[in-house]
Amino acid sequence: MTAAAPQIVLVTGLSGAGKLSILRALEDLGFETVDNPPLAGLFDLAVKAEQNLAIGVDARSRGFSAESVLETMARLRQEPQFNPSLIFATASDEVLIRRYSETRRRHPLAQSGAIAEGIALERDLTAPLAGAADWLVDTSALPVPKLRRLVEDHFGAGAPGMVINLVSFAFPAGLPPEADLVFDARFLKNPHYEPCLQSQSGLDPEVGTFIEQDPDFAIYFYKVLNLAEFLLPRFVQEGKKYATICVGCTGGQHRSVYMVEKLSSHLTRSGWRVGVTHREAARFHTAAAAPPGIASGVALGIAPGVEANTKE
Repeated sequence: MTAAAPQIVLVTGLSGAGKLSILRALEDLGFETVDNPPLAGLFDLAVKAEQNLAIGVDARSRGFSAESVLETMARLRQEPQFNPSLIFATASDEVLIRRYSETRRRHPLAQSGAIAEGIALERDLTAPLAGAADWLVDTSALPVPKLRRLVEDHFGAGAPGMVINLVSFAFPAGLPPEADLVFDARFLKNPHYEPCLQSQSGLDPEVGTFIEQDPDFAIYFYKVLNLAEFLLPRFVQEGKKYATICVGCTGGQHRSVYMVEKLSSHLTRSGWRVGVTHREAARFHTAAAAPPGIASGVALGIAPGVEANTKE
């Protein structure tokens, strides 16, 4: 029996956004990890790998250029024995500045000592990599344990198939930057205006019952589900390893949460590997159980504005 070819993962991103945390998580999964090797030797390092290999590269690497990294990825993809992945870790300017201020470390590209200048320069230098990444992971509101779980979902040994991440969010707080598909649930009747439901969330059965009573809900939900079921196999055919489907509403607490949980239940039963993130979970006033038949066990709340402890 022929041994499986090793996985080759290039991990890059903005300084302070969590690249080292991703590398450590991959190392715990059995990957050999190398951080910041000379870019000229990337291809030779990858093709000689005898086990799963994760390579960290960023603007500090000797001879760094986004074009060089992308050229290496293109060469690796031409090798039939490899299916390389490019991960890009990012975070908001505010979070990156706060992380550097807390650690009192100097940004590697801040020539004048101004952190914001270094961040802006690095964003420009790495923009082509962010655009070409197989997985763009925003760690602005991502605690390290959740980041590790996402890495384990994507690269865990013996875990076949594409990973689907379902995200509920509030539109006023901005679109999730990693989104592949975004759906708007704001037109549905809002439980927020029902006093008995206002403090609850889409994880509560009473909220689910209220949302289901909207005559437009079932029509919309199954249109979204049917579109997802149509697109996901085609994503797989295109070689995508992860797909992020986001559902937003006004507060990210009721309608979007319920839709994401129900989508998770249906897609899981269809055999897809599904993870769930409720981005605005810190705003929920109650720790509720999920409605019957909905897979709340994978719902992991991420507090908006809470940074990941991924200081680099």
